Amino acid sequence: MHFLALGLFAASSLSAQQPVMTIDEFEPKSLLVVPEHKYTRAKFPFVDIHNHQNRAAGADLDRLMKDMEDINMQTMVMLGGGFGSRLVDNIERQKKKYPDRVVVFANIDFSDMDAEGYSKRAAEQIEKDFKAGAQGLKIFKNFGMDTKDSKGNRVHVDDPRFDGVFEMCAKYKAPVLIHTAEPLGLFNPMDKYNERWLELKLFPGRGRDLQRYPPWAELMAEQHRLFARHPKTIFINAHLGWLGNDLGKLGELFDRLPNVHSEIGAVLEELGRQPRFARAFLTKYKDRVLFGKDTWRKAEYGTYFRTLESADEYFDHDRKYHGIWKMYGLELSDDVLKHIYYKNAVRIVPGMDASKFPR
Repeated sequence: MHFLALGLFAASSLSAQQPVMTIDEFEPKSLLVVPEHKYTRAKFPFVDIHNHQNRAAGADLDRLMKDMEDINMQTMVMLGGGFGSRLVDNIERQKKKYPDRVVVFANIDFSDMDAEGYSKRAAEQIEKDFKAGAQGLKIFKNFGMDTKDSKGNRVHVDDPRFDGVFEMCAKYKAPVLIHTAEPLGLFNPMDKYNERWLELKLFPGRGRDLQRYPPWAELMAEQHRLFARHPKTIFINAHLGWLGNDLGKLGELFDRLPNVHSEIGAVLEELGRQPRFARAFLTKYKDRVLFGKDTWRKAEYGTYFRTLESADEYFDHDRKYHGIWKMYGLELSDDVLKHIYYKNAVRIVPGMDASKFPR
């Protein structure tokens, strides 16, 4: 009892001397000393298939091109091209001076979608956009989650009103980069079992309350039905289709639907926490995965290059709240890197100049 009392006294004295800290303040600095390599430039020229720039003409665009050269980015795909006159303006402003460095994707016109003849009008508009120079179609995450019809009903990802649009994409061999839902953890309860608890604590707006949104599995099922219904349309399932935590299931999707591809924008941490399995997956499906970043922060590209190219261990992601885990390099072969960095994009995006890239 005497020793127990002393122990309790010591523990209480120690705790009294220590500052109170919550788990979201805990940010330990690793004492592990291992080889590390800093990357500022990709090993090969690459295409960023997933970005949202809309730069002005002149000096602003010139600066972007210089930054792209610094990191060895040959081509940036700008996804917010719009439709109609806005699309024409974006293409004129961003491609006129740098035709081989910029690709612009169009977007769907959702106005008056309940009106008679909407499906035909939407398909005809996307055809005009392709003829005006758009090289693909981007569908944003509001489609399936927030987009409502005139009666307030949620527009499902596989809504047949848009079949004509996807058929037009097949006709012009224009890929569809589609973002559906969000990571599974953001739909799950914010409890002690959720590995994204800290992200939800710090960024509560990222949570997907099931009182407002449909379940994650329902959104995924709608998306996969869409892919299956349009086998001649090339789809790029954004963010590894939110299956970066279950690459086996993503592989099953690839095996079942050869028209489906994906990209790694904003999900790099999923690959970096499972380097051996991810390396085997990307090697097997090297012709189905593209390079994407999502946001334009030049300094963050180095972490992507380091993860894909190096064998570094236990390092931090630039976006630490995309995952609380550490990262490991995949050390991909040159052949796999070339497919992810540029070969797949050159193959599936019409109008890209293959001569700008190594064989």
